[in-house]
Amino acid sequence: MKITQKTYLLLGIIIGVSAVNLFLLLSISQENLDVLHSISDASNLKVIVEGISGTANSIASGNESDRQTLADEINDFNQTYEILGTGGIFHGTTIVAAPSELQPIYDQVGNSWQVYRQDAEKIRQESVFDPKVENALAYILGKNGDLISLTNGVVNDLAPLDRNYNPHKMIATNMVSIAQDIGQKTLLISIGEGGNATNAIKKDTITFDGDLKNLEGISLDNTDYAKYGIKQENLQQIPRENSDSLRNLDPLWEAEQAKIEYVENNTLISKEFGSALTNLNYQRGILLGNTSQFVDEWNNFIDSELKQNVIIVQGLLILDIAVFVTVVLSIRKSLNPLHMLTNAIGRIREGFYGEKIDYTSNDEIGDLAEAVNSMSSTIQKKEEEAKKIEIAKDEFLAMITHELKTPLVPIQGYSDMLLGEHLGPLSKNQKDRLQVIRSSAASLLQLISDLLDAQKLELGQLRIKKSNNDLKETIETTIVSMQPQALTDQIKLTHNLNHSIYANYDNERIIQVLTNLIKNSLKATLPKIGKIEISVEENPKEIIVSVKDNGRGIPVDVIDNVFKKFYQVDTSSTRESGGSGLGLSICKGIVEAHGGRIWVQSKVNEGSVFSLAIPKNEYSKTPL
Repeated sequence: MKITQKTYLLLGIIIGVSAVNLFLLLSISQENLDVLHSISDASNLKVIVEGISGTANSIASGNESDRQTLADEINDFNQTYEILGTGGIFHGTTIVAAPSELQPIYDQVGNSWQVYRQDAEKIRQESVFDPKVENALAYILGKNGDLISLTNGVVNDLAPLDRNYNPHKMIATNMVSIAQDIGQKTLLISIGEGGNATNAIKKDTITFDGDLKNLEGISLDNTDYAKYGIKQENLQQIPRENSDSLRNLDPLWEAEQAKIEYVENNTLISKEFGSALTNLNYQRGILLGNTSQFVDEWNNFIDSELKQNVIIVQGLLILDIAVFVTVVLSIRKSLNPLHMLTNAIGRIREGFYGEKIDYTSNDEIGDLAEAVNSMSSTIQKKEEEAKKIEIAKDEFLAMITHELKTPLVPIQGYSDMLLGEHLGPLSKNQKDRLQVIRSSAASLLQLISDLLDAQKLELGQLRIKKSNNDLKETIETTIVSMQPQALTDQIKLTHNLNHSIYANYDNERIIQVLTNLIKNSLKATLPKIGKIEISVEENPKEIIVSVKDNGRGIPVDVIDNVFKKFYQVDTSSTRESGGSGLGLSICKGIVEAHGGRIWVQSKVNEGSVFSLAIPKNEYSKTPL
C-alpha cells in the first residue's frame, strides 16, 4: 500500500475517533452545564427567600414602595421553583428538571414555600400601622404644644406668689420638662424608632399626672404613683386668681392622657402585619433549611453521575491511547526510511556527492530516494564542471591582471620621468598631454584593483588582517593622502577627532573605505563652497565613523541602490566624473567583513552622510 493511502487511512481513523470523542465530550459538557445552571437556580431560591425577608422588614420600616418589589420577588420564586420541577428555558438558559429521586425534598420545599408565601402576601397587602394608634399619636403630637404652653402658664401664674409656694413652683417647672419629654418620646414612636420610649412615656405620664393632682390637691389613690416614687404632697391651695392655667390644663391633660394610655397598650404596627412578619421570620428558617437540603442532595446526586461520566471518559481515553499508539507505530514504521534520506541529504549538504541511498521499496519514499540519488549524481557532475570553470576563471583573472598591469607600470613610470624632465625639457602642451597619460594609467590601475577586490569579496577570499589600531591616526593618514586633491578642487577636508580611539580592524582596508568615501564626496561637492568633515562617535559596542559633505546629495528613489555593484547614481553619458560603480560595493564588503555595517543618509542639494560602524571587542583598548 502506498504511504499516502496508508496515511489517509490512519488519518481517517484518528479523525473518526476524535469526532466520536468530541461528540461525547460536548454532550457530557452541555449536560453538565445545564445541570450547573439548574443547581445555580436552585441555590438562587435561598437568595430570593432572603430578599423577601429583607423587603418585608423594609416595608415594616415604612418603605411602601417596596410592596411591588416584594410582589416581584414572590413571582420570581414561583417561576424558579416551577421551572426546576418541569425543566425548560429560563432567562435564556436551559434548565434541567430535578431528578425523580429528589421529588420528595422538592415537594417539601414547595410546601414550606406555600406557608412562607401566605405570610409574604399578607405583608404585601396589609397596612403596616394601626390607624387608631396613628390617630392617637397624631393627637398627642398636635396637643403637645398646648400642653407645654399651659404648663409654662402655670409656672408664670405661680411666679408672683411668696416662698410658701416654692414647692408648687418646683412641681410646675418639672411638669414643663415632662411635657416636653412626652412630645419627644411620642415623635420617636411615631417614626418607628421608639425602642424603650413606650416604657419611658408611661413613667412621664404617671409623673405628670401625679404632679398635676398634687397642685390641684387631689388624692393620689393609684398604686402606680408609689411605683415611680411619687408621694402625696400637703400643699397650700393655690389662690383662684393664680390658677387659671391650672384649670385649663386639667381637661387638656385628661384627653391627652387617654390617648397616651392607648399608645402604651397598643403597638404602632398592626397586629395582622406584625403577626405575619413574625411568622415570616420563623418560616424563613424552615424554608431555607429545606432549600439547602434540596441543593445538597442534588449536588450529591450529580457527584454520583459525574463518577459514571468519569468512568466513560477514562474508557474513551484508554481507547484513544490504544488507537494513537497503533497509528504512531504504523507511521513510524512507514517513515523509518526518512532517517536514511535525511542522512544522505546531510552528506550532500556537506559536499559529499555521488553517494547512493540503498532503498528500493515501491512507494513514495522509494521514488524520493531515486530522485535524491539522481540529484546527487547531477550535483557531482555540476560541481566538477564548476571547479573547472572556477580554475579557468581564476587563471584568466590572474593572466588579465598581470597583462594589464605589465604595460601600465612602465607607462606610469616613464610618464613620471618625462614630467620630471629627466629626458629633457618639455613644453606646457607636452606636460599637459603627459599628465593626461599618467592620470589615465593611474585610473586604469585603480579600476583593475577594484575589479580584483570585488571578485575576492564575491568569492569570500578578501583577506582582513585585524590588529589594534588608533582610529585617529588612520583618519589623519587618509586625509593627508587626499588633501592634495581636496586643495586642487578647493574643497575643505577636516575631521573632529582630537584624541586617540583604539579598535581592532585592518588599517589598510579601513583607509581604503575612507578614501573611497572621500573621493565620492569630492566628486559630489562644488569648488570653493564644498566641505567634507569626518566625525567619530564612540558607543559601548561600536565606533561610528561618518563622512559628511554638503554636495548635491542622492535622490530618495535610488538611495537603496548605491551599495550595489556597478551601480552609479548618474548614469548619463555626460556625467561630470567617471567611475566603475564598484567603490561603495567594495566599502560595504570590507565593513561587513569586519562584522560592521555601513549606511547613508542624504537629501538632494543638501549633502550626504556616509556612516560605517566598526564593532568593539576586548582588543579595542588603548595600549599601555
